[in-house]
Amino acid sequence: MADKVLINLATGMEDPERVMIAFLVGGAALEQGRDVAMFLTKDAVHLAEPGHAVGEACNGCPPLERLFEQFGEGGGDLLVCPICVTSRKLDSATFVPNARVAGATPMWEWLGDGASTVFSY
Repeated sequence: MADKVLINLATGMEDPERVMIAFLVGGAALEQGRDVAMFLTKDAVHLAEPGHAVGEACNGCPPLERLFEQFGEGGGDLLVCPICVTSRKLDSATFVPNARVAGATPMWEWLGDGASTVFSY
């Protein structure tokens, strides 16, 4: 079984249901004892900003704030695409504590050579 789970999230709050699913999958993997990182690209990089993952994706869906908080508290890492950060003029110094700017090479270094599972949303 894979020890590490990487979730590639290329969608931000323009599609909150994808965001919700990504954080549900990540949270479930953390609960199973996996190391989990979410690689935020495109408009998903805004999720690294405090207060951005808010609301409900659909009627009856869990609040995004709760899923986002649980992901961080469970040890989930947010790897934030540096090109996307720069193009959107974001200040990485203001990111949530579990987020760091990390491109493709650091993402591969995080994955390492062991077994891993990758999801993409």
